[in-house]
Formats: sequence, C-alpha cells, structure tokens
Amino acid sequence: METLRSAVRGQVLLPGAPGFDAARRPWNLAVEQPVAAVVEAADADDVAALVRYARSAGLGVATQPNGHGATGRTEGAILLRTRLLDTLDIDPVARRARVGAGVASGRVQAAAAPHGLTGLPGSSPVVSVTGVALGGGLSWFGRAYGWVADSVAAFDVVDADGRPRRVTADADPDLFWALRGGGGDFAVVTALELTLHPAPRLYGGRVLWTAEHAPAVMDAYRRITATAPDELTAWLDLLHFPGADPMVAVDVTHLGDQDEARDLLAPLDRLAAPLSDSRGVMSPAELGAITAEPTDPGAGSSRAELLTELDDTAAKALLAGPVAPLLSVQIRHLGGALARPSDSPHGALAEPYAMYLFGIPADPATAEAVTARQRDFAGAVPVSGRKPYTFLNPGESAADAFTPEALARLRTVKRRHDPRDVFRANFPVGG
Repeated sequence: METLRSAVRGQVLLPGAPGFDAARRPWNLAVEQPVAAVVEAADADDVAALVRYARSAGLGVATQPNGHGATGRTEGAILLRTRLLDTLDIDPVARRARVGAGVASGRVQAAAAPHGLTGLPGSSPVVSVTGVALGGGLSWFGRAYGWVADSVAAFDVVDADGRPRRVTADADPDLFWALRGGGGDFAVVTALELTLHPAPRLYGGRVLWTAEHAPAVMDAYRRITATAPDELTAWLDLLHFPGADPMVAVDVTHLGDQDEARDLLAPLDRLAAPLSDSRGVMSPAELGAITAEPTDPGAGSSRAELLTELDDTAAKALLAGPVAPLLSVQIRHLGGALARPSDSPHGALAEPYAMYLFGIPADPATAEAVTARQRDFAGAVPVSGRKPYTFLNPGESAADAFTPEALARLRTVKRRHDPRDVFRANFPVGG
C-alpha cells in the first residue's frame, strides 16, 4: 500500500498512521468503517489515478465526501474522500449549476438564492448534492419537481478503467439512468450538472406545540396534506428530546407568496397557541434552519418506511404510545411530482407519505430499545415495504429500495460497467 502515495497527489492515510482513525469515520459514529486506506483526492485527475491504482491492485474504492449513509461495507476498500472537489458554478440564465462531488447542499442554495433560484435541498444543508442525487433524493420541493436525481442533466465520472467520462441521457442512457438514484456502484461521480428551479417567493418554518396537542395537530396536518398543491410541503414531527417534555411540530415550505401559504395552512392557526412559530418569508438559503438538524457527526439509529395511507387507524397508532426512546417520528408528505413518471431506478412513488424514525444508541441496552420501538411503529401503520435509497439503514439492502425489475436492470449496468467490482456503494446492487 505504500506505493499508493506515489500514485496520487492527495493525502494518503494508512492504518496505524496519525489521523487514520478519524479520517475513516463516517458521519454516523455508530457505524464502524474498516478500510485499507483513506485518500483525500486533490481533484478529478487524482480520482482517476486512484481508480487505476485500485483496479491494478485488486482493491475496491468506496467514495464518500463526509460519510453520510455509510454502512461499514468497506472491508478491504480504499475510502475516497471527495471534499476537495468543490467546484460550484451557477448559470442563472440557463438555470444550471455545475456542482463538484464535495459540494454541500447549503452551498448550492446560498449561491442560487440571489438569482431567485433553488436546488432541491433536503432537511440538512451539510449533505453533498452528489450523494443525495446518486440515491434519488427527497427534498423540500420534491412535490413540485420530483426526485433530486430528476434534475440532474449530466454526470462527470471516472469509470472502472480510470477514464474520465461525461454521462448524459444521450451518451449512455443505461448508465445515466442508473446514476440517477441507483447509488455509487457504477462509477465515481466527480461533478454533476443540475437544473435549478425558480423560487422568487418562499415561505416556511416550524410550528411547535406541547405533546398534549398532538391529536389536534395530527388532524390539522391530515386535512392540510389531503388537498395541498404541489408547491406546499408539510412534515409532521413527534419529538422527545432528552431532558425535555414531548412535543409535536409541523414543518412547512411553500413555493409562493405568504398570503397564499397562510390560507393553505389555516388549520394550524385554529389550534391552541404554539410554543413557537418560526414561519415567515425566507430565502432558499435558509431552509436548513427549519429543522435545525445537527451539522456535526454523531451516533444515530434510523428506520424509514413508506406509508400507503395515513387514515384514522394509522394516525391513532402513531399517537398511541410514547416516542421515547426515539428522539423523533417524522411523517413527510410525498405525492405531487414524486408520484409522476421518473426515468430513474426509483421511478414514481405511489406512497403518499414517508415515515422516518430516529434515535441515539447511547449504549447496547438503549440501542436495543430504540430498534424495538422503531419496529413497533413500523408494525402499527400500513407500509409498502419499500424504502427510499437515501433512507436505508445499515441493516438493509438495495433490494429494500427498488422493484425486482429495477434491481435486475441495475445489476446488468453494474456487470457491464464494473465487472471487477471496483466500486463499493453504501448499498451495493448485488446484495
């Protein structure tokens, strides 16, 4: 492995070296990530050199900007960090962004917002745009514009032979399709070209109540989402943070003016006075403040499900027991453009809601209790059994995200483009 240092220009850390253990850690500190080496690529040419080295040495390459979605399936692989691939160019006239593999969602939002434009950001501003797009990507504006991957117009990649390539729907339709949500099993993406969307007006924020109001909040949430236009997105959160009383929140964004948003959200204003209400006119660059998720790595345990409905029985089941030992039970309204055809491995989402269950496995007993509570919630509501790729947890696989037909097609693309299994996705399509 010492010859790796002469193969690339970026920093190389080998086992036993100072800083190696810190460099290999994923975002979720509950996941152990064994690797043969860590390489911080200097640029796209460095990525190509690394892939050629790994291929000749019979090693795999696992690509992560900062480790979101890691599963620990990296034994014997070189961990490729792409944080230095940080190019970001905005073309406001063409409404396009060229986004390097290391660029976080929040940077795209900050650069696009002054032009009245937006990308398709999720709840966190620190995840990489490329990582989200490779997993399909659910965003605040998915109801209006579909999967994040639907807005990708081109990928710059390094293939399994270490050759730079540009992948588009015309140049290689099968690989383009696979990269738009099938994960990182097919190539290393060094940059992508993203369509930006108009956002001249945006309204959003969080309304928070004590948990005693949860039944009324749930009822209002269901009424709002039953008739919501595609421009309105609402998420319901059942929360129980350590040292605090249980709470319930509704997080919203609306691609439109304030008065229209207030009319659509009127059922919330007829409820009891909230603990806080941060709703207001906002910039697309401020979306990360709505849920205020941690921006530093930490341990976590998650489970996601897609709900086939949120009827009276499901609503009562969600409210029947305590949230603890979980920190949050989040219900996201889907539908809209997400339910329409998509040239991506996920395709259309028929399910109208997603549920995301999160807890902190502070010790083995707590970890077991968190998993059990997640299982209880999942068993109490109608689920389809399918999960979004970016919401998979380390115990799940690509087969949990895709239909058998889509998975078979992804495996065909993998065999054609990476027959020697150089690339190691978080959730390999092979199993």
